This record gives sequence, structure tokens and C-alpha cells, in this order.
Amino acid sequence: MELKRVVITGIGTINPLGNNVQDYFNNLDAGVSGANLITRFDASLFKTKFACEVKEFDPSKFGIDKKEARKLDLFTQFAFVAAHQAILDSSIDMEVENSNRIGVILGSGIGGIETLFNEIQGYCDGDKVPRFSPFLIPKMIADIAPGMIAMKYGFRGPNYTTVSACASSTHAMIDAFNNIRLGKADFIITGGSEAGITVPSIGGFNSAQAISTNNENFKTASRPFDKTRDGFVMGEGSGILVFEEYEHAVARGAKIYCEVAGGGMTADAYHITAPHPEGIGAINVMKLSLEEAGLDLDSVDYINVHGTATPRGDIAELKAIKALFGEHAYNLNISATKSMTGHLLGAAGSVEALACIHAIQSGVIPPTINFEHEDPEIDYKLNLTLNKAQKREVNVAMNNTFGFGGHNSCVVFKKI
Repeated sequence: MELKRVVITGIGTINPLGNNVQDYFNNLDAGVSGANLITRFDASLFKTKFACEVKEFDPSKFGIDKKEARKLDLFTQFAFVAAHQAILDSSIDMEVENSNRIGVILGSGIGGIETLFNEIQGYCDGDKVPRFSPFLIPKMIADIAPGMIAMKYGFRGPNYTTVSACASSTHAMIDAFNNIRLGKADFIITGGSEAGITVPSIGGFNSAQAISTNNENFKTASRPFDKTRDGFVMGEGSGILVFEEYEHAVARGAKIYCEVAGGGMTADAYHITAPHPEGIGAINVMKLSLEEAGLDLDSVDYINVHGTATPRGDIAELKAIKALFGEHAYNLNISATKSMTGHLLGAAGSVEALACIHAIQSGVIPPTINFEHEDPEIDYKLNLTLNKAQKREVNVAMNNTFGFGGHNSCVVFKKI
């Protein structure tokens, strides 16, 4: 069986750097920090009082009326907004297309956690009579976002959610890629969404000592590769891409951003939260993704790394890159855009995939901002694109995404 080629014909996002693609790209290039003090709830008693929130989000401004919004958790609202942008961008004509061959595969690490918390809080604060909302379960479940998007647009193809912590949306994109390669769909709306700036999320990650507590310098607290890094900064939002079979896209004269060349998935089999210290799983996932893409190591120009600004994670990932790429590692541009967006958990991979697409399209590598202090355990001969964007022709870009539980995923994009 001959495998189909897969391209990207539509993109959309809402994230801490912008409520649309162009604002996101402009702020990436400018090295803008999306961090601010938390407004979602009173964080005064928490160790961490800041996060990278979506700014000025009003569902009604994005075509979601008040009645509909009450039935949707914030993570689904974000997915709706980004999906609408991507579908419009792709110019899908439902009067022509076969709805049975258009699917929606999204990723989310924790789904409707705000809805679940609010309902449990209401029960605990009340008279302990179980008066839960009839919308509790459909608002909370992680698979509701693709389901609701399919209902809105009439897409009847493959429809589900992948849940693999922070690797969720990259796993979703790989599944979308494979569905189209195998001829099971013409389009897959894919990516991820997350709304994790909540009481249990911030509290839980604080207890796990995973997120930064640098409240005095919150604007620069997300500082991958810096010696003073002390954990990731929580982000939120959604990144959605339209994957389409190449011949189908050409036949309808679609705008093509780039090709999805390959993807890899591995496990560390090491620890519930920490990466393998030598990056064994990361080495293997990058290797597998390039093998599937049929590309040599030397063909890669840019890697958008997982780069969360955790003390062990940054070191392990750079070790993996050096181990796999050898001398070519010093020819690569490497950057960690979580320094600007924060960590969008299950939506991280898709929002960072958009950064890869932008690098291919514009020839601009987004920076790793907030760097000040060298870490003796990090090799700064590597081009980590520190503090300022760099111009470079990008023909092949990779995006690494790793998750608690030892999940590793990687997608390769190439110019077409």
C-alpha cells in the first residue's frame, strides 16, 4: 500500500501571546513574555502567583454566545476559537467535501479540570446534597472538544482525544498524520487545547515542585537553559492545524504551509515525572521521526525543544540532541518558546508546531528569552537562539514534546 503525503492547509491559535495566528507570530519574533499575575482565581496563598494567561478572552467576541458558553469548559472554548480560525484559513467547502472524510483528533492533558473543581467545590460548600450540573460530565471529559467541533461543522470522520500529559497534542497530530497517510480521511482537524490555570492545577504542580515560584521576577521566570531556572510557568490556550492529504489539497488549489514528514513516539520507562537523565527516550523519538520522514540528520535546521525550564529536563534534552546529531548539533538552531508562552501542557506541542511552521515560512527562528546566567552543565556552543530571534532559511523543523509518565513525541515538518 502506497502511503499518502500529508500537508498543512490551515492554522489557528489562541494563547498567551495572541488571540490569533498573526499576533502570536509577531510576539514570538519580538520575544514577548506572556507571563502575568494570575487573575483566574485568588492566588495569594499559593507558592506561585503568576502564569501565562490568555488575554482579553470574551467568548461572545468569538461567536460563542452566553448560553453555549455555559455548556463548555474553558478548554473547549479555546479549542472552538482556534479550530474556527484554522478551518476558515483552510477554506474547506462543505458543499463540496465529503463530511465522512473529515475528522477531528485533539489532545488535552487534563481537559475540563476547572469544571470538575467548581462542581466539587459547590458540593463541599453546600449542604452536601448532590445537586451537580447535568453538564458536569460532558463539560469535563477531555474528548468533548473534538466532539463539539464535529457537531458544529458536521465532520463525521475519525473523532477522539489523545491524553498523554504534555505530549497529548503531538500524539494527536501523529494520529492525524497516520489516518491521512493510510487513506482513512482527506482532512483531520488536529492539535490541542488546555485551560490549566486553576486552583488544583497550580496547587498540584506547586506540591510536585514542578513550577516556578519566582514571583518577584514573574515576567522572566520561564528561563530555559538559565542556571537559575526553577521550573515551568503554566500557560493555557489552543493550537489547531488542518492536516490534509497532499493530492487533495493540490486538486482544490489550497494554500499549503508545509509538509508533515514524520513523527515518532517512545517511552522513557524511567520515572513518573523526571526525564531519563541521558535522554534515552528523547534520542530514540527524534531518530524514529527522522527515519519515518526519510531525512538525514544533517537535513534538520531547527528544533523547537520541549525546554520547560526545569533543572533536569533542559539538560537531558540537550544531551539527547548532542548524542543523536553529533557535530551537526552545533549547526542547528534550537529554541524553547515556552520561555514566552509558558507551558500549555497538553496543548504545548500544537502551539509549538505553529512556531515551527512560522520558522519555515518566514525564515525567522523564535528566541529563547529570559537567559542571563550560564549553567556549567549546559554546552553553550549549541545555538540556543538566546534572547533574540535569528534569521535563517529553514527547510526542516522538528518539535519535541515530552510528558509526565515518560511519554516522548516528535513531529518533523519540511518545506514543500
